[in-house]
Amino acid sequence: MKKNKILLVTVFAAIIGLITIAADHIDAPAVSGTSADITDFYAFQGENTSNLVFVANVQGLLSPSATASASFDENVMVEFNIDTNQDNVEDFVIQAIPRDGKMYFFGPFTPSVTGLNSTVNENATMGEVAITSYNASAVIGSNSSGMKFFAGPRDDPFFMDFARYGEIIGGNASGFNNPGSDTFAGTNVLSIVVEVPKSMIGTSGTINTWVEAKSKQ
Repeated sequence: MKKNKILLVTVFAAIIGLITIAADHIDAPAVSGTSADITDFYAFQGENTSNLVFVANVQGLLSPSATASASFDENVMVEFNIDTNQDNVEDFVIQAIPRDGKMYFFGPFTPSVTGLNSTVNENATMGEVAITSYNASAVIGSNSSGMKFFAGPRDDPFFMDFARYGEIIGGNASGFNNPGSDTFAGTNVLSIVVEVPKSMIGTSGTINTWVEAKSKQ
């Protein structure tokens, strides 16, 4: 497809990254409130223990009324980075790029360059999935390599009692309540999920993994 060819030669540059599992719901004004704003990143073993699952949540603090019109920015690529030899440099990447109501995935592949700039590899393993609409049943995509994909709005899974945290910091409380109050209750995120066989990135050892949002140059 011509549109895909245009997509594949595009160069992206990092505008924000989030390393390890953490929450970061409010970023700099340039990216806050857009799909370049990464809120959380999760990596875990799948129900199929031969697979790993990577999840990037973006554009946090969406109210239910705002979620229906929220969308992935077509000028932003979300890149999952995987380091397999403990040197903190990506050995494999999986790239997610939205276009015309779908999320396209490339990888995992070994990038020709590492760091802030990225180029999509047109020869990499490819997958796609229709972006799920708000309040619709989840659309799950797959490819012949055994990968699975999802993109769309979801309830924010991160739990934090910020009011209680403020009391602790202020010296007015000694610890959190159990279970406490979820500050993020009732808010949504846009979520990108990819499940990949471990055999595609190495079947043993420890990996480091992080996610970045990169803008089209």
